[in-house]
Amino acid sequence: MKTACKESLRSTCPVNYGVEVFGDRWSLLIIRDIVFSGKKTYGEFMKSAEGIATNVLASRLAFLEQQGILSRAPSPSDRRKDFYTLTERGLDLIPILLSIIMWSAEHDTTSSVRPPKELLARLKRSPMEVSDEVKALVRDGGSVFPKAVQ
Repeated sequence: MKTACKESLRSTCPVNYGVEVFGDRWSLLIIRDIVFSGKKTYGEFMKSAEGIATNVLASRLAFLEQQGILSRAPSPSDRRKDFYTLTERGLDLIPILLSIIMWSAEHDTTSSVRPPKELLARLKRSPMEVSDEVKALVRDGGSVFPKAVQ
């Protein structure tokens, strides 16, 4: 598993730091699943369409927790399950996810999957307002598209 302590960083560049901490594909998709689908458990993350391997998921969840992006706590209803939630540090990644959505909507000509037009319009008009709303929603245990959790 990769680590992102000062001794192991490839450089002192701030972009590199971000890539080291949250820039791999799976970490961003886990964060996406929490923010947009409300996923909280290992089993829910396993059901994502991208098909993450169990060992990779376990590694990424542990790494994100180690980096202070996620916190883990036993489920109140089933103590055999853990709930993963974004910390304040993790919530600060929401504007990055929203920027990726806007960039993808502008430049992805091959995908038939598009974010809702209302969301894109609001993001273009007021990205920080939307970001603050999404942060508050996720901080309170919600998600952008709560019906997406299975």
